[in-house]
Amino acid sequence: MPRTRIAVPHREAGLTLIEMIVVLAIIALVAALIVPNIIGRPDQARVTVAKTDLRTISAALKMYRLDTGNYPTGEQGLAVLAGGGAAAAGAAAPAGGYLEQVPTDPWGRPYGYRSPGPGGTGFELVTLGKDGKPGGAGVDADITVSGQ
Repeated sequence: MPRTRIAVPHREAGLTLIEMIVVLAIIALVAALIVPNIIGRPDQARVTVAKTDLRTISAALKMYRLDTGNYPTGEQGLAVLAGGGAAAAGAAAPAGGYLEQVPTDPWGRPYGYRSPGPGGTGFELVTLGKDGKPGGAGVDADITVSGQ
Protein backbone atom coordinates (compact mmCIF):
# COMPACT_ATOMS: atom_id res chain seq x y z
CA MET A 1 0.00 0.00 0.00
CA PRO A 2 1.61 3.25 -1.06
CA ARG A 3 2.09 5.99 1.48
CA THR A 4 0.37 9.22 0.77
CA ARG A 5 1.34 12.57 2.14
CA ILE A 6 -1.20 15.02 3.31
CA ALA A 7 -0.32 18.51 2.26
CA VAL A 8 -0.36 20.99 5.13
CA PRO A 9 -0.69 24.60 4.13
CA HIS A 10 2.33 26.62 5.20
CA ARG A 11 0.35 28.88 7.53
CA GLU A 12 -0.73 25.87 9.67
CA ALA A 13 2.71 24.21 9.85
CA GLY A 14 3.79 25.66 13.22
CA LEU A 15 2.98 27.98 16.10
CA THR A 16 2.15 31.55 15.35
CA LEU A 17 3.71 34.49 17.12
CA ILE A 18 0.42 35.14 18.92
CA GLU A 19 0.33 31.57 20.24
CA MET A 20 3.92 31.89 21.49
CA ILE A 21 3.12 35.17 23.26
CA VAL A 22 0.08 33.59 24.95
CA VAL A 23 2.18 30.64 26.19
CA LEU A 24 4.91 32.96 27.51
CA ALA A 25 2.27 35.12 29.23
CA ILE A 26 0.84 32.06 30.97
CA ILE A 27 4.31 30.95 32.11
CA ALA A 28 5.05 34.46 33.40
CA LEU A 29 1.75 34.56 35.29
CA VAL A 30 2.41 31.21 36.97
CA ALA A 31 5.97 32.28 37.86
CA ALA A 32 4.67 35.56 39.32
CA LEU A 33 2.34 33.61 41.59
CA ILE A 34 4.83 30.93 42.71
CA VAL A 35 8.22 32.67 42.98
CA PRO A 36 7.28 35.11 45.80
CA ASN A 37 6.08 32.17 47.90
CA ILE A 38 9.40 30.40 47.49
CA ILE A 39 11.72 33.39 47.76
CA GLY A 40 9.88 34.91 50.71
CA ARG A 41 10.66 31.98 53.02
CA PRO A 42 14.43 31.61 53.34
CA ASP A 43 14.31 31.78 57.14
CA GLN A 44 11.70 29.03 57.33
CA ALA A 45 13.84 26.94 54.99
CA ARG A 46 16.82 27.40 57.32
CA VAL A 47 14.76 26.22 60.29
CA THR A 48 13.79 23.11 58.33
CA VAL A 49 17.46 22.46 57.44
CA ALA A 50 18.45 22.84 61.10
CA LYS A 51 15.81 20.33 62.21
CA THR A 52 16.94 17.87 59.54
CA ASP A 53 20.60 18.30 60.53
CA LEU A 54 19.77 17.69 64.18
CA ARG A 55 17.90 14.48 63.31
CA THR A 56 20.85 13.30 61.20
CA ILE A 57 23.37 14.05 63.96
CA SER A 58 21.08 12.36 66.49
CA ALA A 59 20.97 9.20 64.35
CA ALA A 60 24.78 9.24 64.05
CA LEU A 61 25.09 9.61 67.84
CA LYS A 62 22.80 6.62 68.34
CA MET A 63 24.89 4.52 65.91
CA TYR A 64 28.03 5.59 67.81
CA ARG A 65 26.39 4.46 71.04
CA LEU A 66 25.48 1.07 69.53
CA ASP A 67 29.12 0.56 68.52
CA THR A 68 30.79 1.85 71.69
CA GLY A 69 28.23 1.47 74.45
CA ASN A 70 27.98 5.18 75.24
CA TYR A 71 27.66 8.60 73.64
CA PRO A 72 30.71 10.78 73.01
CA THR A 73 31.60 12.88 76.02
CA GLY A 74 31.04 16.61 76.01
CA GLU A 75 34.82 17.04 75.68
CA GLN A 76 34.97 14.77 72.62
CA GLY A 77 32.07 16.65 71.09
CA LEU A 78 30.57 15.96 67.71
CA ALA A 79 33.94 15.90 65.94
CA VAL A 80 34.38 12.26 66.97
CA LEU A 81 31.53 11.34 64.59
CA ALA A 82 33.27 12.62 61.48
CA GLY A 83 35.83 10.84 59.33
CA GLY A 84 39.03 9.97 61.17
CA GLY A 85 37.60 10.95 64.55
CA ALA A 86 35.43 7.84 64.40
CA ALA A 87 38.54 5.72 64.94
CA ALA A 88 38.19 6.63 68.61
CA ALA A 89 35.02 4.55 68.61
CA GLY A 90 37.05 1.39 68.19
CA ALA A 91 37.03 -1.44 65.67
CA ALA A 92 33.25 -1.33 65.27
CA ALA A 93 33.30 2.18 63.80
CA PRO A 94 32.60 2.51 60.09
CA ALA A 95 35.64 3.34 57.98
CA GLY A 96 34.36 6.76 56.89
CA GLY A 97 32.98 7.71 60.28
CA TYR A 98 29.39 8.24 61.26
CA LEU A 99 29.13 11.57 59.43
CA GLU A 100 31.08 12.78 56.41
CA GLN A 101 31.61 16.03 58.29
CA VAL A 102 29.95 17.69 61.25
CA PRO A 103 27.59 20.28 59.80
CA THR A 104 27.24 23.82 61.05
CA ASP A 105 23.78 25.28 61.53
CA PRO A 106 22.24 27.22 58.65
CA TRP A 107 23.37 30.48 60.24
CA GLY A 108 27.02 29.40 60.20
CA ARG A 109 27.44 28.43 63.86
CA PRO A 110 28.36 24.99 65.24
CA TYR A 111 25.58 22.93 66.74
CA GLY A 112 25.72 22.69 70.53
CA TYR A 113 26.25 19.25 72.03
CA ARG A 114 25.98 18.21 75.65
CA SER A 115 26.50 14.77 77.12
CA PRO A 116 25.13 13.81 79.52
CA GLY A 117 21.95 15.60 78.51
CA PRO A 118 19.06 16.80 80.62
CA GLY A 119 18.38 14.51 83.54
CA GLY A 120 21.97 13.26 83.55
CA THR A 121 21.53 10.73 80.73
CA GLY A 122 21.72 10.67 76.95
CA PHE A 123 22.61 13.78 74.99
CA GLU A 124 21.25 17.13 73.92
CA LEU A 125 21.76 18.89 70.57
CA VAL A 126 20.85 22.53 70.14
CA THR A 127 20.99 25.45 67.75
CA LEU A 128 20.08 28.91 68.96
CA GLY A 129 18.17 29.95 65.85
CA LYS A 130 18.71 32.97 63.65
CA ASP A 131 19.60 35.42 66.45
CA GLY A 132 22.19 33.10 68.07
CA LYS A 133 20.81 33.87 71.55
CA PRO A 134 19.04 31.54 73.97
CA GLY A 135 15.25 31.70 73.80
CA GLY A 136 13.38 33.60 71.16
CA ALA A 137 10.36 32.94 68.98
CA GLY A 138 9.77 32.05 65.36
CA VAL A 139 13.04 31.79 63.41
CA ASP A 140 14.93 33.04 66.50
CA ALA A 141 13.69 30.13 68.64
CA ASP A 142 16.08 27.50 69.92
CA ILE A 143 15.81 24.09 68.29
CA THR A 144 16.66 21.21 70.59
CA VAL A 145 16.85 17.44 70.19
CA SER A 146 17.46 15.11 73.13
CA GLY A 147 18.25 11.43 73.05
CA GLN A 148 18.49 8.64 75.59
